[in-house]
Amino acid sequence: MKREFGRLPDGSTVHLYTLRFGGLEAQILDLGATIYRLYAPDAEGKMADVVLGFDDPADYIKSGTFFGTVVGRNSNRTKEGKFTLNGKAYQMGVNDGKNNLHSGPNYFKNRLWAVEDTSDRHIRFSLFSPDGDQGFPGNATIYVTYTLEENSTLTVSYDGICDQDTVFNLTNHSYFNLHGHEKPEKAMDMHLCMPARFFTVADDESIPTGENRPVDGTPMDFRTEKPIGRDINEQYDALIPQKGYDHNFDAGINPCAVLTDPVSGRCMTVITDCPGLQFYSGNFLQGETGKDGVSYRYRGGICLETQYFPNALNQPSWPQPITKAGEAYHSKTKFVFSVRETKNEN
Repeated sequence: MKREFGRLPDGSTVHLYTLRFGGLEAQILDLGATIYRLYAPDAEGKMADVVLGFDDPADYIKSGTFFGTVVGRNSNRTKEGKFTLNGKAYQMGVNDGKNNLHSGPNYFKNRLWAVEDTSDRHIRFSLFSPDGDQGFPGNATIYVTYTLEENSTLTVSYDGICDQDTVFNLTNHSYFNLHGHEKPEKAMDMHLCMPARFFTVADDESIPTGENRPVDGTPMDFRTEKPIGRDINEQYDALIPQKGYDHNFDAGINPCAVLTDPVSGRCMTVITDCPGLQFYSGNFLQGETGKDGVSYRYRGGICLETQYFPNALNQPSWPQPITKAGEAYHSKTKFVFSVRETKNEN
């Protein structure tokens, strides 16, 4: 189902597409190929919208939150916006201090994506990114497909092809709150389990230093399920600069994350073919007015972004987000929803 969502300042029309299947409902915008709403059932079958977002398309353009949007060509941070490919130096924009964040400032989130194909349960978007776009080489065509599958599963597939060797490292930047987006005060009460053995230590500018530090014995250890807020304020060297969790963890073991709300019973399992998972605890939310007039307070939602390690282009020993000319780029992430026995809410 398609309807008009609103208009951008330049007069362009933004459309919303509704998918329903397998016990889920997803509402997707062609602006940024953005997940606008995602409804999932609780233990009693009650549906709630579990992602943060905006009701005005202009807010997606203005905001630096990236609520629900597709990020590319390269997600996360690149030191000084610089990288070398095939012996040639490239310069991206500098939009995060002296570094690059999410390939800005000409973000994919601010562009209208073309709809290639859609049905009641899937939608496939495409975007053409010309040679030099965002500082990257080659004329690239990028596809993002959202599919609702059996067993309450949302699958996000990323595909691309380019006429030169280039960088492809796409992700979705949804903020999740399984209690419901309208309850930001509950977000840190969610439980998280990640089998990650190490995380990439970052400096004061959130650029990885190259150290892969074991999680054992640190507040970064989520191998046993725990509330997200339990250790978030520990005076630990890796937590202080980022004001909480904003770190890349290894995603080599699947499921790479299981997020649970013990009150509603909603559970979301993340499965990916990416080497890394950026866990962000919403530390820089500032009370933005979102959907339904909700104020998204500090730490009001969390991101689980499947991707290559941040600044991998400048860490040659890490997996590299490089796709050769004419070769197909493909990545897939599944968000599988289920329910657990609930606890009484105080």
